[in-house]
Amino acid sequence: MLAKKTVAVAMSGGVDSSLAALLLKQQGFAVFGVTMKLWEFDDVGATKPSELKCCSVELINTARSVCDQFDIPHHTLDMTSSFKECVISNFIKEYQSGRTPNPCVVCNTKIKWDVLIKKVTAMGADYLATGHYARIEYNSKFHRHALRKGLDQKRDQSYFLWGLQQADLKRTIFPLGQITKRRTRELAKQCGLRNSDAPESREICFIHDDDYRRFMKEIAEGPDQPGDFIDENGKIVGQHDGVSMYTVGQRKGLGIALGYPAYVRAIDVKNNVIHLGHEEDLKSRKFLVEQLNWITIPKPSVPIECMVKIRYGAKPVPGVISPFGEGVYVVELKEPLKAITPGQSAVFYSQDFVYAGGIICSTKD
Repeated sequence: MLAKKTVAVAMSGGVDSSLAALLLKQQGFAVFGVTMKLWEFDDVGATKPSELKCCSVELINTARSVCDQFDIPHHTLDMTSSFKECVISNFIKEYQSGRTPNPCVVCNTKIKWDVLIKKVTAMGADYLATGHYARIEYNSKFHRHALRKGLDQKRDQSYFLWGLQQADLKRTIFPLGQITKRRTRELAKQCGLRNSDAPESREICFIHDDDYRRFMKEIAEGPDQPGDFIDENGKIVGQHDGVSMYTVGQRKGLGIALGYPAYVRAIDVKNNVIHLGHEEDLKSRKFLVEQLNWITIPKPSVPIECMVKIRYGAKPVPGVISPFGEGVYVVELKEPLKAITPGQSAVFYSQDFVYAGGIICSTKD
C-alpha cells in the first residue's frame, strides 16, 4: 500500500487557504498548515494589530483555529528577517530607483517558493499548497509543468506566479484552481468553516493603510531629495517631493496646476527630475523586459506571438516578444497601452497558459 503524500498548506487565515487545506484532507492527503509571521509592527509603521488587514496576529490565530476545527496540525513560522530582506527592502529600493514594484510577485518567488518550500520540505512535506486561483498541468510535448489561469477568470492569480520554476511547479498544488470564488464560499459554508464570510484583502499586505508614500517616508532610510518637475518642452514647472513619491502614469497628488491634466511621463533618478506630459504622452507600443522566466515553453530564440498583460488589473492585448540582448527581450504590442511602468511585471499568455513573465525595465517609444 502506497504511503499518503504529505502536503503543507500555506494558510493566511482567509477562506481560500482554509478551504484548500480542508479539500486536500478530504482527498486523503496528510495535511498540515503553516502560517508565516512576516513582520514586526515597527518594520511596517503599524502600532497595533487592528491596523493590519492581512497577515496579522488575529489572522494567524484564525488559521490555527481552522486547523483545530478539522484536526489539522498547524505551525507558525517566523519569517520576518527573510521577508524584510527580500520583500520590504526590494519595495523600498525599487521606488527609490524610480520604479514601481509588485511585492506580491517578489513574495511568491522569494518567500513562498524559496524559503517556505525549503522549510516545509524539512518538516516532511512532499508538496506545498496555497489558495491561489491558478492551475498546473504537465505538458508532455515540452516535458514541462505548465502554469494556467484559474478557472475563475475574475479571480485568476497566475499573474503573480510567473517567477515559479519547474521544480516549484512539480511540488505545488492549487486546490482552488478548478473552482470559482463563489463556489469556494459555498463549500466553506457547507463545511462549517469559521471564516467562510471573511472579507477580501487585496491591498499591499504590509502597508496597513494602503498609503505607500506614508510608508516610504516613515520606513525608508534617508529622505528623498526634492527636485524639478519638467514639462514636455523642457521647462521647469514646479518642485517634486522626491522620486520615490511618484509613479509613471500618476496624475493626482502632483501639487501643481498647469492648466491641463498633467501626468508623470518618466522618472529620471540620476538627475532627480520628473518629466510630465499629457495623457496621450503615456502611450507606448514597445517596451523592454528583463529577468524573464519561461514556464510553459522553453526559452525561445525567435519572436513569439502572445497576449501581454502589463499589470494585474490590465486587459491582455496581443503582442510579440523577441530576444533583444543578453537577458533582455523587446515586446511590441499590436496597440499602444498607457503607462507601461518600469518595475511592474509583464506576463505573457497563450490562451490560458502562462508562457513567461518578467520585469518591465523601459519603454522604447
